[in-house]
Amino acid sequence: MSIATLSRNTSPGVTARKLLAENGALLGLLALALTLFLITPDFLSGPNLLNIGIRVSTVAVLAFGMTFVIVAGGIDLSVGSVAALSAVVSAYLFATAGSPGLVSLLAGLLTGGVAGAVNGVAASYGRLPAFIATLAMLSVARGLTLVISDGRPIKTAPDVSFLGGSFGPIPTPILVMVVAGIVAWFILNRTVLGRSMYATGGNAEAARLSGLPVRRITVVVFALSGLFAALAGLLLAGRLDSAQPQAAVGYELDAIAAVVIGGASLAGGAGRISGTLVGALVLVVIRNGLNLLNVSSFWQQVVIGLVIALAVGIDVMRRKTRS
Repeated sequence: MSIATLSRNTSPGVTARKLLAENGALLGLLALALTLFLITPDFLSGPNLLNIGIRVSTVAVLAFGMTFVIVAGGIDLSVGSVAALSAVVSAYLFATAGSPGLVSLLAGLLTGGVAGAVNGVAASYGRLPAFIATLAMLSVARGLTLVISDGRPIKTAPDVSFLGGSFGPIPTPILVMVVAGIVAWFILNRTVLGRSMYATGGNAEAARLSGLPVRRITVVVFALSGLFAALAGLLLAGRLDSAQPQAAVGYELDAIAAVVIGGASLAGGAGRISGTLVGALVLVVIRNGLNLLNVSSFWQQVVIGLVIALAVGIDVMRRKTRS
């Protein structure tokens, strides 16, 4: 590398663009929070910040699992339905089958993991595009949720309801989100599996030729996505004190948007758990601010749709710049 090239690569302009690319979502979140504070001082009140923390917990946990899939070069459209199915299975086992609360909770988590593994098997060994495999699971899981619950809410086990309570002054969902985020960060950044996800997402064929078991990695990645989706569904059920068959409808879009807003690429090979958390906060803060401003829920859907389109557009531009 020549001195001139090195100088260009380390110039203030290049450094600023790199910092903006890596921390643009965080800067956007801070700007958004400051704007909402100036418009409505209630935004930074203690109760409202706790409300934001509770609401972001479900989206963030769901998006942590989605991060694995997107980093590995896939997509999972089923996470919302899998979250609802996991909560309903857990509640059904407690309320109807009389299973102990802890067993019901673990069964809900297992349900999500199995559903995710089925997605992974269909996408890797079945050669189905991940979009199609998970779209099918979206419908199957939601249908099973309605069949099991008969379309009615089911009372959750105390162990699940605990997830919706508080641990001292801190809401339990926030603590669960923090622990889930640490676990997800560790998997992605400190394990062979995490490095394999980046390699698979960057170039699946090259990863396979280098000896990585790409098919097995894909199954594990989708199983993790289902497991995190199940945890998000149980968090939501714990907050509501019941498993709702129509819970988490559309949450898959929020999860995908949070990951992309946080800096991940839909082409795979790039993504951070910290960025995903920031992306989830951006979405929840937007919704919270619109609620404080008494904006109609119909218009809120329009705004969130535009945010998702903007996030995907930024991802496309990032990829063009890198290439």
